Amino acid sequence: MDKISVIVPCFNEEDVLPLFYKEVTHVLESIENIDYEILFINDGSHDHSEDILKLLAHKNPHCFYYSFSRNFGKEAAMYAGLENASGDYVVIMDADLQHPPYLLKEMYNSLKYEEYDCCAGKRIDRTGEGKLRNFLSHSFYKVIQKLTKMDMDDGAGDFRMMTRQMVNAILELKEYNRYMKGLFSFVGFNTKWLEFHNVERPVGKSKWNFASLFSYAFKGIFSFSSTPITIAGVIGGILIGISCIVSLYSVFVHPVSYLTSLVLFLSGLQLIFVSILGQYCSSCYFETKQRPIYIIKNTNNIHKKMG
Repeated sequence: MDKISVIVPCFNEEDVLPLFYKEVTHVLESIENIDYEILFINDGSHDHSEDILKLLAHKNPHCFYYSFSRNFGKEAAMYAGLENASGDYVVIMDADLQHPPYLLKEMYNSLKYEEYDCCAGKRIDRTGEGKLRNFLSHSFYKVIQKLTKMDMDDGAGDFRMMTRQMVNAILELKEYNRYMKGLFSFVGFNTKWLEFHNVERPVGKSKWNFASLFSYAFKGIFSFSSTPITIAGVIGGILIGISCIVSLYSVFVHPVSYLTSLVLFLSGLQLIFVSILGQYCSSCYFETKQRPIYIIKNTNNIHKKMG
């Protein structure tokens, strides 16, 4: 009998967890001849999410919760789920019900009876999101595909079901600074895409603001591309040439204001390039420390892994 593990990162999701549990268990129990487990990863929630998860785990022996000692981020939560999942097929999905549970059955059938290693959901619209966020997200995926030369389409998120072989391949990647969308693309494997319409959250609000989205975007770029350093070098070479021309011109004309502006411009540009280089150095610094990706404070699974 096949076993399906469903990994659910949670951060302050007390309003939606009971509804999510009801819908997901209904779908899983409708799939014939399978066992299942639901792994709720409580990523340092400040509300009553943990209390609700304890009740669900007490109610259903197929449910497990893992509460972090603090907020380690969604990437760490997904990794914790992958490490602790025991299923033949492993699902990652959000608790906000924007990832439709009804697709789980089709995902399972695709992996079970077709030659796929992964079946992933792909949003074909962004209903419920603002125009600015929609534009920035679409632009980011275009930029990151150009920089990394990897297949990361707009609308392709974390929602997917994977075979045990693919999960084990991802677990071999031990880096501290994790960007799961990039890791999914990096390990490869044959993927089937299922399109779905985005829906608004039934309750609650998104925990992602513009600051966290920008941070996530830069993390993805710096984790999978050295192109920013290359671009910085090219721009630096061009500016050296421009500064030489301006310097020769100033010998004859003495445009003090132009020179002042040029110095300020070049100084600012140098700070940007130093910041880019510093970002890569800081990533290497944290990798060498070999700190745990997450720390579990509470769980109802005695066979837990600690990260």
